[in-house]
Amino acid sequence: QVQLVESGGGLVQAGGSLRLSCAASGRTFSRYSMGWFRQAPGKEREFVAAISRSGDTTYRVDSVKGRFTISRDNTKNVVYLQMNSLKPEDTAVYYCAATGTTTFQPRDFQSSDYWGQGTQVTVSS
Repeated sequence: QVQLVESGGGLVQAGGSLRLSCAASGRTFSRYSMGWFRQAPGKEREFVAAISRSGDTTYRVDSVKGRFTISRDNTKNVVYLQMNSLKPEDTAVYYCAATGTTTFQPRDFQSSDYWGQGTQVTVSS
């Protein structure tokens, strides 16, 4: 099992940057693909980005390409989401998730039991 704790959220002006971190417990972090999701008020949770177990493959949704970067450090059991050029529409609670499946499609995370508690990101205009 793995427990996840996000941090790094906050209030930032449009055009600014934040780096989210998700710290994982346990010794098996490298066995999990990791993902970031977000949920804005009144909206469904949406997939943002994912990274393979080794970190050599990443995927991001079109709306964040060129602005957000997902990375991981398996020696520290941490996955990051670097968010640049933030927009008001990026405002949401951001969650990290883990999946032990070999693929890391959004559905693989959505059926996973491993989710963090979320961190709020607010982007002011």
